[in-house]
Amino acid sequence: MVSPELFCHLLAQHGLSNYYGVPDSLLKNLCAYIDSTFESNAHVITANEGNAIGMATGHYLGAGQPAVVYMQNSGLGNTINPLTSLADPEVYGIPMLMVIGWRGEPNVKDEPQHVKQGQITQQQLDVLGIPYITIDSGSILEDALPPLLETMKTNTCPVAILVRKDTFSATDSASSKSVENRCEMSREEALSLLLGNMSGAELIISTTGKTSRELFEIRQTNNQDNTDFLTVGGMGHTLSIAMGVARVKPNRQVIALDGDGSMLMHMGALAIAGASNLDNLIHVVLNNQCHDSVGGQPTVAGGIDIESIALGCKYDAYYCCDDSDSLTEAWSKIIAAMPQCKGPILFEVKIKQGARSDLGRPTSTPIENKLAFMQHSHGE
Repeated sequence: MVSPELFCHLLAQHGLSNYYGVPDSLLKNLCAYIDSTFESNAHVITANEGNAIGMATGHYLGAGQPAVVYMQNSGLGNTINPLTSLADPEVYGIPMLMVIGWRGEPNVKDEPQHVKQGQITQQQLDVLGIPYITIDSGSILEDALPPLLETMKTNTCPVAILVRKDTFSATDSASSKSVENRCEMSREEALSLLLGNMSGAELIISTTGKTSRELFEIRQTNNQDNTDFLTVGGMGHTLSIAMGVARVKPNRQVIALDGDGSMLMHMGALAIAGASNLDNLIHVVLNNQCHDSVGGQPTVAGGIDIESIALGCKYDAYYCCDDSDSLTEAWSKIIAAMPQCKGPILFEVKIKQGARSDLGRPTSTPIENKLAFMQHSHGE
């Protein structure tokens, strides 16, 4: 397998020693090494992949040196505008190295949300005109990297490395920087309490990753039909989906079960939600201050004031809890306040990092999930 330490050492020899990106489970070992090795002046976990391309562009403009941008291939969509309208050689010509985890690679078993993206990843890079190589556990980096990096420098353009599953080895000394989180309530416990305080008529949209997986298993444990919309892909769009539902279902309570990483990824949606006057929308942010589903890398959610952000975006109210008792108490206040609200409510639920090691995945297909949610939403 490929050593993350060797990989970063070889990049440094070619002047690439600064990293911007969004963590990916397939790149988990590399991300852990980067996060544990490089200080904040050389590594930034960005809100989304387009953010990373923008920062790498600014890095080159300011320092005259290209940077590394890492991501999952599902994040390519977030990069297309800055790549084509800024970094492309026909515009500004900004050299950078993109390291892309190849989820959904053809003939490699993966989750449904990754299949289409995996099929078209190479074609996307071809259409964008981005030179790339593919590496796996047997790749000889000393041979594979120099020609690609020379193309980047000579043509002053973005180039990419497409990384297959199980390419990078684990490094004993490498782990993501610890998150200072003293909360004792788990996400699964919080979800169970929330569901236990609901009537069952609510329309729930849950974010991608372990939140939707836990929600599905809680429904199974409780012998309940899963009528929640499990947003298995499209990270960062949970709130937007919920807003769309709330607009056309004004007489139903709509609940967005979001995560801190998802909220940060497309944070502009909060301003649209606040201006929407959707008084039937509750935006729950499960905040564990990390990207829990892809390796536990920290987000900035522990150091920002979500209350001020929500109220500044014109949410009608903000509530917060950090244990089971305060969750139940806050939820009761939210339900009591809703008839008088003139806009959405944000409920920040502070939770600890981590999940059960035996956590399963939804057994229903995305199409089955969609149809169940729509049937539930039509049952006024």
